[in-house]
Amino acid sequence: MKPCDQNIKATFQLVEQMLHLANKGDAEREDVGCGILYGVLRDAGYKIKKLAEKEKEAHIRKGWWKEKRP
Repeated sequence: MKPCDQNIKATFQLVEQMLHLANKGDAEREDVGCGILYGVLRDAGYKIKKLAEKEKEAHIRKGWWKEKRP
């Protein structure tokens, strides 16, 4: 897999961490400010995920995206 594709995969992993933290933080928050923070984190995660999905699709169309087989 090309380094640029590995970076897209790493972006998906980062997004999952962002969404997990947003959900956890929102469930455990004790004030409105934290709610805003985790809402922004969640929103940013979904926006980044959408961009990464589009970029992955572009790489697939170009024939660049090759998954390593175990």
